[in-house]
Amino acid sequence: RSVARYLCQDLDVPRVDIDTSIGYALKRTATALRTAMEASLRSLGLSVPQYSCLEILDARPGISNADLARGVFVTRQAMHQLLGGLQEAELVSAGGQGRVQRYSLTPEGQRIITAASAAVAAVEEQMLSGLQPSERQRLHSDLERCTAALGED
Repeated sequence: RSVARYLCQDLDVPRVDIDTSIGYALKRTATALRTAMEASLRSLGLSVPQYSCLEILDARPGISNADLARGVFVTRQAMHQLLGGLQEAELVSAGGQGRVQRYSLTPEGQRIITAASAAVAAVEEQMLSGLQPSERQRLHSDLERCTAALGED
C-alpha cells in the first residue's frame, strides 16, 4: 500500500470517489476535449496552445505577451517560444515600442484561425450534442460559478 493511502485509512480521512467526483469528471472531459481538438487541428498544422493564441489574437489584436500568456494559460517564457513559432510560420506579426510588443494576426493567420475556429466549434458541438440548449446554458453557468468560487476570473 502507498504511504498516502495508509495514512488516509488510519486517520479516517474522507477520500475522493472517482465514480462520483465532479473534479475527476471535469478532468476526464478536459482531456477528451483536448485530444479531440488536437486531432481536428492537426491537419492545419496547429497545436491546441497555438490555436488558443491565434483565437485570442483574433479577438484582441494588439494584446501584449503577458496578457496573451494569461489567456492561453502558459508562462511568459512559454508564450515567447509559442509566438516565435507563430511568427516564423508568418501567422503572427509583432509591433510596438520598447519592451512591450503587441501582436496581431497576419492575413495567413486570419485564414488559419477561421478554419481552426470552425474545426474546434465542430468538436465542441460533438461534445455537447447530447444536451438541450437550456442544459448547455446551465452547464456554462454552473462552470462559471465553480470557477468564481475558486477565486479565478
